[in-house]
Amino acid sequence: MTDKSTVYDEPSAVKAIKGCVDVDGPDSVDVTLTVEAAEETSERLLEASLEARGQRRLKHYPHRPQPD
Repeated sequence: MTDKSTVYDEPSAVKAIKGCVDVDGPDSVDVTLTVEAAEETSERLLEASLEARGQRRLKHYPHRPQPD
């Protein structure tokens, strides 16, 4: 977790509008992405969320190496 932002537990609202992807989220997030940018962002989000889930599961195992 970074100290630069608040952590939210509500997902963003996402919808397709006129061939683009509109994302409305907490803290006034409002962004419109091309299809390509939305697809890449979704893959990056999935990858990071799986990594974060693993970090949460392994946090009670201090013998594991810590990331830099």
